[in-house]
Amino acid sequence: MSKEKKIYVVGIGPGAYEEMTGAAVRALEESDIIVGYTVYVDLVKDHFPGKGFLTTPMRKEVDRCVLAFDEAEKGQTVSMICSGDAGVYGMAGLMYEIGERYPEVELEVVPGVTAALGGASVLGAPLIHDFCLISLSDLLTPWEKIEKRLLGASQADFVICLYNPSSHKRHDYLQKACDLMMQYKSPDTVCGTVANIAREGETAQVMTLKELRDTKVDMFTTVFVGNSQTKNINGKMVTPRGYRDV
Repeated sequence: MSKEKKIYVVGIGPGAYEEMTGAAVRALEESDIIVGYTVYVDLVKDHFPGKGFLTTPMRKEVDRCVLAFDEAEKGQTVSMICSGDAGVYGMAGLMYEIGERYPEVELEVVPGVTAALGGASVLGAPLIHDFCLISLSDLLTPWEKIEKRLLGASQADFVICLYNPSSHKRHDYLQKACDLMMQYKSPDTVCGTVANIAREGETAQVMTLKELRDTKVDMFTTVFVGNSQTKNINGKMVTPRGYRDV
C-alpha cells in the first residue's frame, strides 16, 4: 500500500516555538521534510531535529512550492512553512494553484498567528472594531491599486494594519501612505508600530498619524493606524468595540 501524499501548509506565527499553535507543532512533527524560505526554516530547525530541511531564497516562491510537491510525490510527508498565517500574504494560495498539477497530493492548511494579531496584543487592543490589512509592497500589486485601497479604507474609517511598510527600495512608502490616509483621517489619529514581534529586539511605539509619517520602519515592522475612535490609554492603543460612548 503506497503512502499518502500529503503537504501541510503551516503558519508558524512570529517564529518562536511557544507562539506556534498546537496543530502547527503536530504537523511539523508528523512531517519528514520541512520546506520554507531560509529565514523561516532557521527559526524552527532546532526544535525539530531529525527532519529534512529544504530552503529557497526570497522571490523563489514558485520553486519552493514545486520542491514541496516533488517531495510529496516521492511519498514524503511535507510541511511548507510560512511566517504568520499561511493564508495571509503567505503560501497557501500559490500552493493550491500549483497543486492543480499534482492532483494526487493532499493539501491541508494549518493556521498561525499573523503579524496583525501578534502586534495588536503588544500594542493593547487596536483591532477590536472593523479593520483591514494592506501591504505596501508593490512587487506583486501596482502602487495605484494600493493607493485606492488606502484611500477607500481611510474614508470608511477602518482601522488599518500595514504590512511591508518600508524597504531599501521603498524607503518613502510609509510617508506616502500616511499622506494619503490623512486625506480622510485626522493627523491626531492614534497609531502604533511593533517591530520584531515575539522575537529578540521586539519594540513598540504609540504615536499620532502625523508622527507616524516621519517614523523610521522596516520590513520587520507592522504598522497600525487607528479609526476615529481609537484612544491612547496609558500608552496602549485601544479601539472601542463600537461608536457609542461607554
